[in-house]
Amino acid sequence: MASRLLFCLTVLVAMAATLQASLLESFPAKNQDRILKEPIVEEINRHPNAGWKAGMNSRFSNHTVGQFKRLLGVLPTPRNFLENVPVITYPKGINLPKQFDAREAWPQCTSVQTILDQGHCGSCWAFGAVEALSDRFCIHHKVNVTLSENDLVACCGFMCGDGCDGGYPISAWQYFISTGVVTAECDPYFDDAGCQHPGCEPLYPTPQCVKQCKDENQKWGNSKRFSATAYRISSKPYDIMAEVYTNGPVEVSFSVYEDFAHYKSGVYKYTKGDYMGGHAVKLVGWGTEDGTDYWLVANSWNTAWGEDGYFKIARGSNECGIEGDVVAGMPSTKNLVMDPAAGTEGHASS
Repeated sequence: MASRLLFCLTVLVAMAATLQASLLESFPAKNQDRILKEPIVEEINRHPNAGWKAGMNSRFSNHTVGQFKRLLGVLPTPRNFLENVPVITYPKGINLPKQFDAREAWPQCTSVQTILDQGHCGSCWAFGAVEALSDRFCIHHKVNVTLSENDLVACCGFMCGDGCDGGYPISAWQYFISTGVVTAECDPYFDDAGCQHPGCEPLYPTPQCVKQCKDENQKWGNSKRFSATAYRISSKPYDIMAEVYTNGPVEVSFSVYEDFAHYKSGVYKYTKGDYMGGHAVKLVGWGTEDGTDYWLVANSWNTAWGEDGYFKIARGSNECGIEGDVVAGMPSTKNLVMDPAAGTEGHASS
């Protein structure tokens, strides 16, 4: 009996070792595959209930699965990071429109209209936060200011996560309160070689935190802009809609699968493919298309992807977790220099 049990255990150990070796071999091989696949496009476009169209987006024409995964920089937020973060809800009775688009509601706000490109760096967590706060400075303080993703990625450190290897969206907003974020004019998002974004290289490392403005006449401390608050929004669609309608775009996180890289138009719902990672984006509105309620979202993959850089995703069903992690904050007037005549920021004196 003992010898038989020993034999069974030996077989199980051997099987486990074989399985582990197989997995270790298959994952790197999978990561070297191209992320865009014609069979996925064909299957989605044939699917009678997909609700969206797929295509071979030029943004990822040369990307492998591994390179695509690197863009998905939302790390699981440690539970203790959320302990003292308030969760916002709204009283019933707000007359919310059936369709809302922040670009139309605040046409004077340059940042609301702009699609950015995070390159090959897993900095989506920083982009979603910086974009939403930039929007809110215009909406609430009537100044057009573009804030620096580079400051967050390079300087927030372990508090926010791991720079180009991912971060925590709520920590970005807490950084805005405690440390502030400089303007993009002070610390732009491109490298010394002249690339338009750090992702010009296949794998861009987290940049150094220099704390010095590109223009020597500008002072790092004077270029800081702050948030007064950092909070989460209830996962109920009504509360998310009320927050966007009242205060402006918010940062949301969701799970990304292989098929999402192929999104071209329509209302996205997961259809096919493996889980790739967590992604943060800026939610700017909502509506209904062909009977399906959707969220309108600005991505950070440039305009060659999706609907000129935007996408729609099913609303009201927590599709891919899109309604489960919504964060934002209110901009502060601290350190803010305003030029009322121009409707833009003036320069802080040194």
